[in-house]
Amino acid sequence: MNPGFTIATGAVAILAVIILIARFRLEPVMTLFGIAIAVGLAAGHSPAEAVASFEDGAGHTLGHIAFIIAFGTMLGRIITESGAAERIAETLIRGFGARNIHWAMMIIGLIVGLPVFFDVGFVLLAPLAFVAARAAGQPILLAALPLAASLSVAHALMPPHPAIMIAVQAYHASMPLMLLLGALVAVPTAVLTGPVFAHFIVPRLTVRGVSSLEEQFFNNGPVQEMPPFWLSVLAVLMPVLLILAGLIISSLFPGTTGQTMGGLVGSTDVALVLSTVFACVALTRTRGLSKDEISRHLSACLAPIAFVVLLVGAGGGFGRALIDAGVSRVLTGLAINWHMPPLLLACGIAAVVRLATGSATVAMSTAAPVLAPFTHQAGLVSPEAMVLATGAGSVAVRRQDLWDEIGELNNGGFLAHRNDEGVKYEPEILAGDDIGGTVDPRYPPGDASAVFGGREDPHCA
Repeated sequence: MNPGFTIATGAVAILAVIILIARFRLEPVMTLFGIAIAVGLAAGHSPAEAVASFEDGAGHTLGHIAFIIAFGTMLGRIITESGAAERIAETLIRGFGARNIHWAMMIIGLIVGLPVFFDVGFVLLAPLAFVAARAAGQPILLAALPLAASLSVAHALMPPHPAIMIAVQAYHASMPLMLLLGALVAVPTAVLTGPVFAHFIVPRLTVRGVSSLEEQFFNNGPVQEMPPFWLSVLAVLMPVLLILAGLIISSLFPGTTGQTMGGLVGSTDVALVLSTVFACVALTRTRGLSKDEISRHLSACLAPIAFVVLLVGAGGGFGRALIDAGVSRVLTGLAINWHMPPLLLACGIAAVVRLATGSATVAMSTAAPVLAPFTHQAGLVSPEAMVLATGAGSVAVRRQDLWDEIGELNNGGFLAHRNDEGVKYEPEILAGDDIGGTVDPRYPPGDASAVFGGREDPHCA
């Protein structure tokens, strides 16, 4: 197929995804499937080959990441139900003091954000941010913005979060190196977009009224028992510690036994399973959760992520369709001949997919497979740098004035969790993977009412 026609096919396919999902609000999974089939047919494949291409891509993506998402969700659920996340938050808020709650919320978001998706972490920790801000006499946004920023950073840049693990797998990046580079990039990013930005912007914003979200989080009943702080932190960091332990074992014992044990302990899936078992045993005793209750929590948390898993698989299938159509090969040749910056290319493609689907996880599952061949062939940048660039693009700022809040209603996590256990979500509050759409342009500059749905505006009713 002509290279120009191949690139045009890929561009039209991505544009069609953006228009059909963002503009016309079509169902994302079916849309990605339909466009992937159309790409295959345009490339000269038979219908059976086009379907097989999509299935191969979806299967390859989900074969590894589906269980990481499931195990990570289980771990996050136990950390939530046991009160471990609350203990971490309350201890850090108390330790940092009233004047530094924005720094406390940033650290809380980075720690708790490792095993949980953005929306779950925000709904879990938002009550603590509101209570801490009110007790300290500080603006609520001073606590909420750093929390949202750090959760978003953890989602996109810090393994072993399930979202970034998609890109780690696609680029064949080194997990130990990703842990180091992820922390080096994520922490400064969280500082700048969290406490520093909040300290700059909050005095320039005004919030009208009391948000309905904020109202829900006061007078929530008696305080329940929580596990110790050290045990809570250990449970959250357990996957990272096990992965590092696997690396150390492999390094200290280069023989077959050492390599086998190191590979087993350091496997992301095994690390998450062991961490979940540890959390179930160590954290649930404080609140006296029975085996049946623990089992029910572990089972119940899987139902809401079904849509997320399917959407991730559809993104992988769409990416494979582009690869099999020759888009990745032609793009690799053009990028090398025209000296395109690989990091900007990865960030840009992920940002475009994010704009279309509203999901950072899907953006990574689509962009990473398309760019992986280019990375391996060109050898211009390390796979770890490509992972970080793809992750950064997946949480690019989105404009809510473009086609009436693009991506908000299509966000995988928002759709999956909006009705879970009666949690109430509103379009105007933070409910996506990022903080790019928190301030609604329909309000005057400097008015932050749309962030938390101030009651005085009829749009928020």
